[in-house]
Order: sequence, then structure tokens, then C-alpha cells
Amino acid sequence: MFDNPTFQRLVEAGNLTGEVTAVNSFLVEVKGLEGVRLGAQVLFEDGQRGMVRETYGDRVILFNVDSEKLAPGTLAVVENDVLSVPVGKNLVGRVVNPMGIPLDGKGPIRTTATSGIFNPAPGIMARSMLNQQLESGVTAVDMFFPVVLGQRIAVLGDSKSGKSTFLSQLSANQAGTDRIVVYVLIGKRKVDIEQLLAGLRESGAMDHTIVVLADIFDSLTQSYLAPYAACSMAEYLWYGGQDVVIIYDDLSSHAEAYRQLSLLQEVDPGRDSYPGDMFYAHSSLLERAGKLLDGGKTLTSLPVVLTPSDDITAYLSTNIMSITDGQIIFDLSVFRQGNRPAVNAGLSVSRVGGQAQTVRQKRLSGTLFKMLAQYKQAEEFSHFGSSLSKESRIDLQLGKQIYAVLQQPPEKRYNLVAQQLMLETVILGGGEIEIDIDGLKEDATKLASQVKDEKDFDRLEADLLKKHTVKVKAEAAPADKPAEETADATR
Repeated sequence: MFDNPTFQRLVEAGNLTGEVTAVNSFLVEVKGLEGVRLGAQVLFEDGQRGMVRETYGDRVILFNVDSEKLAPGTLAVVENDVLSVPVGKNLVGRVVNPMGIPLDGKGPIRTTATSGIFNPAPGIMARSMLNQQLESGVTAVDMFFPVVLGQRIAVLGDSKSGKSTFLSQLSANQAGTDRIVVYVLIGKRKVDIEQLLAGLRESGAMDHTIVVLADIFDSLTQSYLAPYAACSMAEYLWYGGQDVVIIYDDLSSHAEAYRQLSLLQEVDPGRDSYPGDMFYAHSSLLERAGKLLDGGKTLTSLPVVLTPSDDITAYLSTNIMSITDGQIIFDLSVFRQGNRPAVNAGLSVSRVGGQAQTVRQKRLSGTLFKMLAQYKQAEEFSHFGSSLSKESRIDLQLGKQIYAVLQQPPEKRYNLVAQQLMLETVILGGGEIEIDIDGLKEDATKLASQVKDEKDFDRLEADLLKKHTVKVKAEAAPADKPAEETADATR
């Protein structure tokens, strides 16, 4: 008789059984499981679980999911043909490990459904075109590099460049919608985890979020399985008629865990010592996002990649960029200039973002890119110390005002209409007047709900410009105005 009733029941049911013959860290060799499927879930008599990785006749290699501590001679039985995790709406608002075990001290999670973690992506014929924007609440992203529901867009940057802050803002901004956020944390420091969870709870985002937490120091296998398990949890809700956003923070730690497991298996290392199927490991995961033709629901995927010293040409980052539909790059050099969020406008891109924008939004984005390019050029000229032309001074002033609008602390979020009102009001000023940007932001947020059509935009922007104009520059006054009128305008 065995102490584990589940193990006893599986043995009595006639499932394949075997015995552990060797253990090397998380790698376990079992003898006696002839005919077992690759990827099958195995239960050890001490309650730990494993996943079949390789089969050689009667000798099977498994990944121990739970720990490195497994004694040779331990008995094993096949529990399931595929490694499965609990799925369902009861996971929302909870913090779990990749196997669905709660880590938040709120008691057990009552779910009846389970799902395999290595599910195939929907086929081409099951997908639909992406055409609806996912509002992040961050002006620098929504106006320049819009994220579309169902898109796969990478978030890259060095440590402490603002990636997690942006993702927290995006998560919190889904409050009030029917979207669920699945947040996967891999290999994070405990202080960073606590800070993120505290932020999610404070903003109310935890009410619509599932946090899947894998500690690379506790279990390499769980760190490797975490994104696949979380994706299965997200897919179950997605196929059940829910829009879901999944954040993989981060795939650099995931790749590191997979590399270590592969080296334990004595797999020949490839480029940068990663296993040869590293690209497949991530592409098969990210391809699972999209928009379903039947029902029109979406799974949006945001993989995070660490780029030390802002080097986006490394093997892992180029892999992810080639798989996704765009990338948002957070740059430390931009961060040091005082810009928050520190988005690099020159290297970031959203390849499908334009499909979700209105004609007015597209026109605004194009104008902004042009004006920021002119600002950069004028800024370069200003370093020489020579007097600038009137046009260059206007470009410099306008660029500074646009960057002032883009400045956004973590606790602030703006909807798309408010963002348009702020930026179009600044552009309407033409760089020839000084504007109270803080007051403009506050009023634009309040007035956004009044916008119903194009005429409302034009009317409100004219009112906002008039109200928040601080000073008209003397050199910008039209030549045909009386000198007294010009003087009055500059007081």
C-alpha cells in the first residue's frame, strides 16, 4: 500500500509504472514506462510530478516539475497523457504557480476543468483580421505605436528602463472592460514581485488578473513551463468568449531556464549557448495569440525581453522581434534624459497598429513623427550656440511641448480621446505660443467624454488652446497687427 491515495488509485487502474534509476538535478531517469507518450504527466509516490521529455525503449527521461529532491528507487506511475494545469474563471484574482497551486494564502482554487499546456495555435482559417486598439493608457504608446487586440508585440529594454511600469499601467487600464490579464512572472526577485503585486492590488487590476509566478531558483522546470501553462489558462478563457491579454515577463529568464535544462540533457548548445530549438520554443508559444473568426474574441501577447546595455541585436531579442508584429523599446539613454516613459521612438514599431486607428489618429501619428524629427534636428543645431532661424525655434518649442505631453507618471493614465485632445491642441498652437501643459492635461481628461464627432474635437481644442495659452511670442505675431496689439499679447 502507498501513502499517496492518488498514486494508489492510478496503480490499481493499471496505468504504466516504473522506478527512478538516476537523478541529475531536475533530470530524472525512470525504467519501466515502455510505450509512454512524450509530454506525458507522471506522478511519483512522494507526490512530486514529472513530464516525459525523452523515451529510449524501457528507459525514459523526465523533467521533475517540483524540485531537485527525488531519491533513486522512487516509484512512478503515468497520471495523464499530457501535462495538465487547472483552468477556469476561478483563477482570476489569484496568484498561482505554473501548476495552478495557489501562492497567495487565500485557500484552494475550485476548478473542475484542466488543459494540456502545449496546445497548438489556431489555424489560418480560424483567425480574423485585427482591427481594434488595446488602450494602454500611456500616450507615448497609444499615439505612436498602438497595440491591437490579438497582436503579438514585444517589449524590450534594459533593467530599470520602465518596462514593468508600462505593463502595470496597461494591466490597470483594462479595469472596466471585460478583458482578463494573465501576468506571467519568471525569475523575478522577491522585492520586484512584491512591488508588482502591491501595484496591481492598489490600482484594482488584481480583480481582473491571473498572476502566474515561477521562481527560477526553486524550480527550473516550472520556469520553463510557466509561459505555456499560463497561455493555456488564457486560451481557456479566450475560447470561452473572453478577450485576454497575456504578459510574459520575461522570456529572457525563460530562455535561461530552458538552456540550463538542455545542458543537463547534454543537448549540443547552439548560438549563444541556447539549445537549437530555442526559436521554436518561443514561436510556438507566441503563435497561440490572435483573433478568432468565430466570436471575434482576442488573445493579445506581450513578451518581455531584457536587452543589457540597450543591445537589441542579441540572439534572443532578434528572435522575438522576428516572431512578433512589432516592438516597443525602452531605452536607458532616453530614460536618463528625463523622459518617462522612456520609449525609443526611432526603433519602436507596431506593424499592425494602423489597422485599428481612425483617419484622424493616423494623420496625427504621421504629424507627430514629422514634428519630432524636426525637433531632433533643431536640437542638434542649438548645440552649436549660433542663433537659430525662426522656423528652427518653432520646431524646438513645439517638440518640447509634445515631449511635455508625453511625460507621464506611473499612476496617470489617459484614454485615447484625451490623448488626441492634448496633442492636437499643442499642434494647433504651432509652437508659437507657450502652453500650460499640466492644466491642458487635466482639462482634456475632463472634457474627453464630450467628444462625439470631428467637430467636437475641433471646438474643444480651440477652447483648450485659448484657455491654456500662457504667452504669445513677440516674434510669432503677424506682421499686419498693430504694435500695441502685439505688445498686449506678450504681456
